[in-house]
Amino acid sequence: MTEILHYLRGWFRTPFLALLFIFQLWMFVDAIRRHEWFWAVLIWVFPPFTAVLYFFLVFRGTTSATRGFELPGAGRRGRIKELERLIHDLDKPHHYLQLGDIYFQNGNLAKAKQNYTAAIARDPDDIDIRAHLGQCLLREKRVDEASALLYKVCTENPQHDYGYSLMAYAEALQQMGNLDGAIAVWKEALAGHSYARARVQLGQLYLQKNERQLGEAELTGSIHDDRHAPTYQRKRDRVWIRKAKSLLR
Repeated sequence: MTEILHYLRGWFRTPFLALLFIFQLWMFVDAIRRHEWFWAVLIWVFPPFTAVLYFFLVFRGTTSATRGFELPGAGRRGRIKELERLIHDLDKPHHYLQLGDIYFQNGNLAKAKQNYTAAIARDPDDIDIRAHLGQCLLREKRVDEASALLYKVCTENPQHDYGYSLMAYAEALQQMGNLDGAIAVWKEALAGHSYARARVQLGQLYLQKNERQLGEAELTGSIHDDRHAPTYQRKRDRVWIRKAKSLLR
């Protein structure tokens, strides 16, 4: 115990080393929460370089993939163990789906896709599984596969997942270069909802097509709506409001 305290005092004598230690501890805690046990060990075995590598390869790399692309009803990380236990005992497709949603929300696309694939193998007709697998493939830049899945989902139920599947399909069309098709789908999504994610990306497309008045109307409208939104929604939409302000500048 004395040696550990002596080691920590050595770190905290220098402000830079103190900050480095805090950063290393932060990455270690995140690795534990993600169940990245190998990284958690390496962070302490090879400090501080492994902590920096973890930040860019895991922490930043995974969370950025789905930032601003929430799935409705995604659960908390505390559910992972419970769902793994249910999958082991019952092997039901909806448990794989729920676990995939948690991993998707955490930004772990590889594990999300693994669970969605297992779910669809057990129930290929389930619309939720197909939709969420499509969203996952879209974030992995596998746009053609994602578009095919999402198109079928939106044809069956245009308001699936409260319009989230429509928004994902619009993003797929946008990435494929079909701007007119994407605009039509964004407008369809906004006919029943007023999502910042939809308004900002629609505004951006209008600007790309030199329809500045329409673009600015969507962007300023999203900023205005955000001022009157509840706190939880403002936190969720923060990435889109920043983008709207950046585009207007």
